[in-house]
Amino acid sequence: MRKILEINDLKKLAKRRVPKMFFDYADSGAWTESTYRANEEDFKKIKLRQRVLVDMTNRSLESEMIGQKVSMPVALSPTGLTGMQHANGEMLAAQAAEEFGVPFTLSTMSICSIEDVASVTKKPFWFQLYVMKDRDFIADLINRAKAAKCGALVLTLDLQILGQRHKDLRNNLSAPPKFTLKNLWQMMTCPKWCMEMLQTNRRTFRNIAGHAKNVTDLSSLSLWTASQFDPKLNWNDVEWIKKIWGGKLILKGILDVEDAKMAVKTGADAILVSNHGGRQLDGAPSTISVLPEIVDAVGDMIEIHVDGGIRSGQDVLKALALGAKGTFIGRPFLYGLGALGKPGVTKALEIIRNELDISMALCGKKKIADLTHDVLYDFRPSKPKL
Repeated sequence: MRKILEINDLKKLAKRRVPKMFFDYADSGAWTESTYRANEEDFKKIKLRQRVLVDMTNRSLESEMIGQKVSMPVALSPTGLTGMQHANGEMLAAQAAEEFGVPFTLSTMSICSIEDVASVTKKPFWFQLYVMKDRDFIADLINRAKAAKCGALVLTLDLQILGQRHKDLRNNLSAPPKFTLKNLWQMMTCPKWCMEMLQTNRRTFRNIAGHAKNVTDLSSLSLWTASQFDPKLNWNDVEWIKKIWGGKLILKGILDVEDAKMAVKTGADAILVSNHGGRQLDGAPSTISVLPEIVDAVGDMIEIHVDGGIRSGQDVLKALALGAKGTFIGRPFLYGLGALGKPGVTKALEIIRNELDISMALCGKKKIADLTHDVLYDFRPSKPKL
């Protein structure tokens, strides 16, 4: 653990310990992966202003996200198949986040169910919802999240149609994995992963299995999932979901000012500026490049969070300086989970906290609320002109 100093160290270790099909799932984008790369590269273009001779005692990273106190303004993103990076992955990540004092968001397409995560946590976690054609099932999912006392519903808006991810198709990705010669070889090269996975019965989509209609076996579950994302999803559905849920609502997948304005009209509590980690519309701009104009348009009307490309505490600082009130990380905690299990998730959070704290101090700031555009050089990543 002492040699793990940055998120990339966890990534390298996870690549050795997680079967290729599942590591690739976490570490890939759609089509040419240009948006996936831009998410990271555009953060690097933003430069910080070094300030000196400022009293740096009594620093604090404590903040709030949608009214919830957090030890730093970072939440764990909803990521599908987290439990295939490490056995019982969602449960372990949720525990690590709870102990660290940051929100954990459970994906609809998780391996561990809502009830599984609730059984090992004491504080409310957040739940991410994909809207499917079976609206009775969606209502049931929302009610299960309410029964588990989830603190927020994160409604994903940008997955009506699944983007094409070449690595997943080439790997013939499935959960549980199909026992082909190629897959067996991948798993044999990761013996510790196999031993831990054999000790759990959580190897498929447990939010769906046993709950959705007409799903009688794993093969029909796979077919059902592939056919159920609803291309008819529209703004009117948000009102229906908001009424059933009745709690804090975050709209995930906003990447355009006009959509941000529409989101404000729904009465949601926050929007998450996101391009699905570059896994949906390849060729779309990076999230950090569109964040400033979305903040300018609606930042005084709704809380704004951002994800995509955040790999360090400095990236968190830059996002906050550009107007975000919170950030979400997906791949960093997945790398930690795949590398070391629960301690790896904690390590990823510690790395980001340390980088954020030191960088904030060297920019002359003591508190999260002090972070504004004045810690940056007057530069914004370029985005395509319409």
